[in-house]
Amino acid sequence: MTRTPRLFLGALAVTAAAWLAGCATTPAPASIADTAARTPELSTLNRLIQEAGMADTLRAAGPYTVFAPSNEAFKAVPAKTMAELEGNKELLKSVLGYHVLQGKVASADVKDGQVATLQGAKVAVSHAGDFVTVDDALVQKADVPATNGVIHVVDRVLMPPKK
Repeated sequence: MTRTPRLFLGALAVTAAAWLAGCATTPAPASIADTAARTPELSTLNRLIQEAGMADTLRAAGPYTVFAPSNEAFKAVPAKTMAELEGNKELLKSVLGYHVLQGKVASADVKDGQVATLQGAKVAVSHAGDFVTVDDALVQKADVPATNGVIHVVDRVLMPPKK
């Protein structure tokens, strides 16, 4: 075998090994529920999704856009309010549903205005420069991909209007 084919085969082997190594470390695309479950900064949200019985909804075809409160956002919620949410499945489902939009909306596609949530009420969304807000929450990490939509991590827990 001449030197050129050996170099080519060696380069091909190194490229294939690097590609396979990249595949092993890159997680497979997952649903919104499963992406939240494997994202450490969304562990509180994941727990509450399970408690509310919303995991199957957030694994369904969708597409959905979720404004996902970070663990830090949940820490800012008064203890009394968190106790009420955790003790009332319907209230919890309502609050979590207020964070979900039907349809996939990337941060670059956010238009100022009111949009309907899965819960039924509308939230105000705004896009100015690099900043996206929903009600009074700021998107801290935008466009986390999921097989059935997109997640935007926000710095506050949104509370639906009282009926």
